[in-house]
Amino acid sequence: MSLDTMRAAPRRPFHWREFVQQAWFIVSVSALPTALVAIPFGAVLALQAGNLIRQFGAQSFTGATAVLGIVREASPVVTALMIAGAAGSAICADLGARKIREEIDALEVLGIDPLHRLVVPRVAACAFVAPFLNGLVTVVGLIASYLFNVVAQGGSPGSYLQSFNALAQPSDLWVAEIKAAVFGCTAGLIASFKGLGAGGGPKGVGEAVNQTVVFSAMVLFAENFLISTVYNQVVQ
Repeated sequence: MSLDTMRAAPRRPFHWREFVQQAWFIVSVSALPTALVAIPFGAVLALQAGNLIRQFGAQSFTGATAVLGIVREASPVVTALMIAGAAGSAICADLGARKIREEIDALEVLGIDPLHRLVVPRVAACAFVAPFLNGLVTVVGLIASYLFNVVAQGGSPGSYLQSFNALAQPSDLWVAEIKAAVFGCTAGLIASFKGLGAGGGPKGVGEAVNQTVVFSAMVLFAENFLISTVYNQVVQ
């Protein structure tokens, strides 16, 4: 189905209205939870990094380790989990409901490709929105990390900000954005596949939604490991 979706993506006409509606829906259901989840991620990372750095007597590098962990690893993972849990489950439920109501079969009878009409705009919307959500997670996580380090741990604001560029580099942000786009595309494909394959009435749709979240999380963590490994081998 992924290959068929890729072949259907360049086909005209592209359904821009469906794409905009799905993108706005993903933002509406994912933005607030993503920002809220980023706060404890940034705080916990600042706590663990601060404790570790203090043991080595390098408190001035707390900001560098925090920004490295948040930008490169935490932000794409949080974004992926939110898209899979919030947007992916909604996409799967929508397509699954259409499937059991036989709307998908009706489209095929009318000669309309369901992948081109329904799946391509949803997958494109997930891949488009994910980098923006990743930027939101990065900003919120860094602010939470800064506040926790300075207020709760008594760190120096100047040394925290000055050490940002000590370990991190612009390529870390770019690879995080690429990760987010790949994760969004993957979550959209898995949600669409499980939704179009749903059967057995409402119970089957519920099972497909649960499987979407579980499978998406498993695949996204595997992709994160592979992309990080390749990046470390090529760039570092």
